[in-house]
Amino acid sequence: MWGVHEKGVTVRRRTLLAAVPAVAVGLAGCGRPRAASVSPGGGGQAVDARAGTVVTFHPAERQPAPGVTGELLDGSAFDLAEWRGNVVVMNWWGSWCAPCRLEAPDLQATYEATRDLDVEFLGVDIRDGRDAAKAFVVDFGITYPSLFDPAGRVALAFRDVPPTVVPSTALLDHQLRLAAVFRRVVTRRELEAAVRALATEPGD
Repeated sequence: MWGVHEKGVTVRRRTLLAAVPAVAVGLAGCGRPRAASVSPGGGGQAVDARAGTVVTFHPAERQPAPGVTGELLDGSAFDLAEWRGNVVVMNWWGSWCAPCRLEAPDLQATYEATRDLDVEFLGVDIRDGRDAAKAFVVDFGITYPSLFDPAGRVALAFRDVPPTVVPSTALLDHQLRLAAVFRRVVTRRELEAAVRALATEPGD
C-alpha cells in the first residue's frame, strides 16, 4: 500500500516486499537519535511523527549514503567505503532500547541467512555505554560489527531521510546508495526478503 511522498521518494506503511501490519508507534522507536541530552531509556522521549513508516527509493532516485567512519565496539577502526560492492544493512540500536531487544534475533538470523550474497551488516550503537553495549552483543549472539557512536553523529549524517527513531534500519545497495529506511522494528521475514531483492538487483 503506497502512501505519501517525501522529496521524490515513496513512503509506504508496509514492508518492501511483503504486506504485514505496521508496528505501533509506541513499539516503533525509543526516541530521536538527535536528542542526545535525553537519558538512555528514559521516559518522555519524542518519537518522530513518521515512525512506523518505510521509506524506499527507486534505483534511479537513490543518492549516495554519507561517509561513515568511526570506532567499532572492539576498538578497531571502520570505514564504510571498504564495503562498496556489497549490500549493507545498517541498524541503529541501544542496549537500553526494549524494541532493539525484540528485533535483535531477527537481525542476526537475517545476517546469517544472507551473508553469502555479498551482504554486510553494521550495527550503530547510540547513547550507550561501551560495557553495556558489549554485554548486549554477547547476550543476543550478535556476530556482525557495531560502531560505538554515543553521540548519534552517524544518524545525523543521513540528512535526507534520517533514521530518526531507535531502532531504525537502513539498506544500502551495491554502490552504497540509500535504498530504504525502516523507522521501526523489523522482522526477519520482511528484512530478508528486502535484502535478497537488493542483493540480486542487476548492476548498473
